[in-house]
Amino acid sequence: MATQSAQRTGLLFGFAAYGMWGLLPLYWHALADTGAGEVLAHRMVWSLPTAVVILALLRRWSWVTELIRRPKTLGLVVLAAAVISLNWGLFIWSVSADMVLESSLGYFINPLVSIAFGVLLLRERLRTAQWVAVGVGALAVVVMSVAYGKLPWLSLSMALTFATYGLIKKHIKLDGVEGFSAETAVQFLPALGFLVYLGVRGDSSFTTDGLGHALLLACAGVATALPLIFFGSAAVRLPLSTIGLLQYLAPAFMFVLGLTVFHEEMPPERWAGFGLVWLALCILTWDALRNARRGRAALRAAAERARVQGEEGAASAVAEVSEAPERPAAKP
Repeated sequence: MATQSAQRTGLLFGFAAYGMWGLLPLYWHALADTGAGEVLAHRMVWSLPTAVVILALLRRWSWVTELIRRPKTLGLVVLAAAVISLNWGLFIWSVSADMVLESSLGYFINPLVSIAFGVLLLRERLRTAQWVAVGVGALAVVVMSVAYGKLPWLSLSMALTFATYGLIKKHIKLDGVEGFSAETAVQFLPALGFLVYLGVRGDSSFTTDGLGHALLLACAGVATALPLIFFGSAAVRLPLSTIGLLQYLAPAFMFVLGLTVFHEEMPPERWAGFGLVWLALCILTWDALRNARRGRAALRAAAERARVQGEEGAASAVAEVSEAPERPAAKP
């Protein structure tokens, strides 16, 4: 009963995390009149105090000194911060450039790129269905490239940067809050320097566009941290297969926003490309669920064999004791 309750709570956290990520274009659209660089810098600057407050509430500081003593891991944190900064910047710019649909396509493609990274860089072996999914995803890129006469560079850039970020995080081995805090600490000074530069030039909108605008910029840190916290809470309560399904919610919300709120064009060739990507993700999801089901069945079979062997072993021991000759009682 407790497990079911934990899973229900995990689902709520998961929907909250991916729902917030999927609705972020609405937030960045409210700041569309501000340059993407300034919005990105504010997102970085205000994320650090948000992270500090979270760490203070959780009383989790010991990892900081351990990280400083590991220069290789610290270097990976710097690299992860640079890659995710590029991803954030592209995402914010895509909203102001009316390219939310292409951003959503990038996050749909991301699982396929991650699989390709696993094969090329980590020498992982793919199952047949996974190869088919990657092939269909590659075909989608070809179809859209031929239809538009150019590569869907924004979608590919979003997918590549986020997949690269995931690959780096795999080697850093910090949890969500700690990783977020370390990366925002790296981002803080360059972002603050850029904002000071804008202020000196008179190009900063933080103090000139009203209190509401300033609050929107300042709350960018909270908008960044909250879904990450919700995701971490979901991840410890839900199986990976469920998390894998939930990850499609964010680009799905972005896709709906692009169509219904931002009224971006969806010509037939774009529908064809999205359709192929969705087909690839359906194959990938079906294969993951089938493999997870087989894994659970194998675990149940192993547990049953262990139980039977245990009962047979106990029965054999009882038989040996009962058949053993009675020994004379020891003399006092």
